[in-house]
Amino acid sequence: MTEEDDHLALEAIEVDLFIEAMLRRYGYDFRDYGRTSLTRRVRNLAQQFGTGTISALTALVLHSPERIGEVIGGLSVPASDFFRDPAIFRALKAHVFPVLASYARITIWQAGCARGEEVYSLAILLKEAGLYEKSRIFATDISETSLASAQEGIFPLSDMRDASRRYFESGGTQSLSAHYHARYERAKLDRGLIDNVTFAEHNLVTDGVFCEAHLILCRNVMIYFNDRLQARVLNLFADTLVRGGFLCVGDRENLRVAGASLFRPVEGAPSVFRLRSPVEPP
Repeated sequence: MTEEDDHLALEAIEVDLFIEAMLRRYGYDFRDYGRTSLTRRVRNLAQQFGTGTISALTALVLHSPERIGEVIGGLSVPASDFFRDPAIFRALKAHVFPVLASYARITIWQAGCARGEEVYSLAILLKEAGLYEKSRIFATDISETSLASAQEGIFPLSDMRDASRRYFESGGTQSLSAHYHARYERAKLDRGLIDNVTFAEHNLVTDGVFCEAHLILCRNVMIYFNDRLQARVLNLFADTLVRGGFLCVGDRENLRVAGASLFRPVEGAPSVFRLRSPVEPP
C-alpha cells in the first residue's frame, strides 16, 4: 500500500466516525450521501474550522453544539441562481401552471431551497401568471443558515444582471427590476413575494410528509444521494403529492431510471414528471 493509499484509508475511517458522531449526537444522518462529495465537504470544514484533521473536527463538533448550524451549513450545498435553467421554468409555465390554475388552492413544496433564489423565481412567475394569491409555498432546507438568508431576501446586485436575462428566457413578462429594490450594490426582493411562503427546516433523510402538495421542486439535491437515499426521497415525494401531482428535478437527475415506477415524464417538459396513478403501468 502506498502512502497515499494509506492516507485515503485513514481518511475514510475519519469520515465514517464523523458521520456516526453527527447521527448519534445531533440526529443528522449522512450515511447515504454520495461519499466523494461528502468527503470533500468534510475536508473543507476541517480547513474552515482550523482543526487540521477530520478527527479533530469530529471532536470539536461533539463538544460544540452551538456550532452545529455552521457545520450543517458547510455540509449542505446552498449554491443556486435566480431562474436557473430557464427551459425548466418555461416548461413549468406551459405544462404545470395551467393544471395548477384549476385548483382553488395550490400547495407547492420547494425542497432544498438553499438561499432562496429559486423560491423567489417561482413566486415571481406565479405572481405574473395570477396564481400567487391562491398559492402556499413551503420552502425547506436542512440548513438554518441558508433558511435565514432566504428569508432576508437580500442578494448582490450583480446577481441580477444575468438573472434578468434568464428571467426573460424563463417566460417573464415584466421587468425583473419591478420585483426588487436596489441600494448600495444590494438587491432586496419585494417582501410581498414571500407573503405566502413558509420557511422551515426539513431533513429529506429523516423527516416525513408534512403537507399535501400539487407541485414539488427539488432540483440538484438528489445528485448528492446514493441510490438507496434517492429511492427513499422519491417515495416521500410520491406520498406527498396529490393524485397527478408534479415533481420538478434538476437537469442532472434522471427519474426515468430512479423513479420510473412512481413518476412518468411530462412530454415536452424537461425535468418535469407527474405522479403515476396506482393503476397506470410503468
